[in-house]
Amino acid sequence: MPIVQRSQSSSRSSRRFIPRSRRSLAPRTHVAAICYRVQDDAIQFLLVRTRSGRWTFPKGRVDDDPSRAAAAAREAFEEAGVFGRVESRPICQYLHSKQDHVHFDEHAVDAHLCEVVSLVPPEEGHRDPTWFDAERAKRRLCENRKQKYVSELWNVVDRAIMHIEQKRPRRA
Repeated sequence: MPIVQRSQSSSRSSRRFIPRSRRSLAPRTHVAAICYRVQDDAIQFLLVRTRSGRWTFPKGRVDDDPSRAAAAAREAFEEAGVFGRVESRPICQYLHSKQDHVHFDEHAVDAHLCEVVSLVPPEEGHRDPTWFDAERAKRRLCENRKQKYVSELWNVVDRAIMHIEQKRPRRA
């Protein structure tokens, strides 16, 4: 069954059908919640495990969420049990890949900072949310990944640190 894509106009004549074979070519929107806390004056990041055991940020597709930030908040809750403050604008975008036995999918992910307020057990029990300082987070993120994606994730951590430090009150 084809899906309908609407242009800016809402008239019936503005609809066009996308055949099943071309649906995968349509860009899919993905978001990540870069969950963090500041403890003892050090920034820590909350990472979760994928089904294959790699460490990553909570992330996923934008579904029927009212905004990308809301989608990032939902992913943080589902995968890591996070209640937090998600910034409405992404701090950066990074390239991510997902591969199974049949398909290879490479897509851009909008990275939204999420200051963790509280944690509950995640809906997805296999995720094992764990706190890491910035350097350990970088090391964990590079495990079992191609260098191309490692540098993307390291950049996310560096950009996050820069944004978090800009927001923190200055000490006298």
